[in-house]
Amino acid sequence: MSSVLTDLCRYPIVQAPMAGGASGPQLAAAVSEAGGLGFLAAGYKTADGMYHEIKQLRALTGRPFGVNLFMPQPALADPGAVDVYRHQLAGEAAWYETPLGDPDAVGGDDGYEAKLAVLLDDPVPAVSFTFGCPTRDTLDALAGVGTYTVVTVTTPEEAQAARWAGADAVCVQGVEAGGHQSTHRDDPLADGTGIGLLSLVAQVRETVDLPIVAAGGLMRGSQIAAVLAVGAQAAQLGTAFLVCPESGANPLHKQALTNPLFAGTALTRAFSGRPARGLVNRFIREHGPYAPAAYPQIHYLTAGLRKAAAASGDAQGMALWAGQGHRMARELAAGRLVDLLVEELDAARTALDAGRAR
Repeated sequence: MSSVLTDLCRYPIVQAPMAGGASGPQLAAAVSEAGGLGFLAAGYKTADGMYHEIKQLRALTGRPFGVNLFMPQPALADPGAVDVYRHQLAGEAAWYETPLGDPDAVGGDDGYEAKLAVLLDDPVPAVSFTFGCPTRDTLDALAGVGTYTVVTVTTPEEAQAARWAGADAVCVQGVEAGGHQSTHRDDPLADGTGIGLLSLVAQVRETVDLPIVAAGGLMRGSQIAAVLAVGAQAAQLGTAFLVCPESGANPLHKQALTNPLFAGTALTRAFSGRPARGLVNRFIREHGPYAPAAYPQIHYLTAGLRKAAAASGDAQGMALWAGQGHRMARELAAGRLVDLLVEELDAARTALDAGRAR
């Protein structure tokens, strides 16, 4: 690990910032206390809401942690396509007895500037970015207050852009990852063309000289050993922590991860208008093929449906974000999970060393 990452966490384990309620203060604190690096997800929150969660987290741990921000999104959505999708979802609204949301009620910047202002005024140890790369001025400003910056990337080209902008590290997200793909440009023509994590880490390692945090489908310490072997300095896990009691994920979501009824995952625009990996359910099968590229408009359009489905106990209408390794989830306290991952990582390294000695 790089010296700065070593200062932030004892072990090369980062808890992914999962927006939507899963990655709250309790989970982040438990991971940081165990020697990993816990992260708060500021996406879909107000700047004030983010600030209060930071205060809660600081009351729970004195160890380093991070906060993740969504980059502002360009207004590229076709209103006509959004309207067509709205009509397609009319049956869902009737079934769940709830109105569809207003796709234009909230802007595409997710309160970015206000959140940055808070983080510059009251700095945190680390800040990561999703859906794009900040400007050099922004990254320099965060560096000036002592914050370590990480830009999430999905291609070597995006990693190069992050390096040019002055990021301290890149989070390399493979196509196996659960939740939204953090592409810097949402191009429908690129759907389904994502790169697998091991190959992507190796390519990024040869492209930029930045520390790499590897993310995508990682559930075991042996997998962490694999990404470290190909050039990463740390591993980021999301789905693995989703089932922990400290996670704020809906109980139906937690149960679905290991339920044989949900046999696999798929990348879909059905719930948000942006490619995201989730457990294949009825909603994805019926609406995924027709969902337009319109983020965050579709996210807000379907918000009420997702909430109503959860309230009625219907996982078939929920966004069940999950990585490809979801069936390997273990229902353990977050601190115990970190300990077990470290034990598995050490065992994998010992086995590798023994093999080399033969």
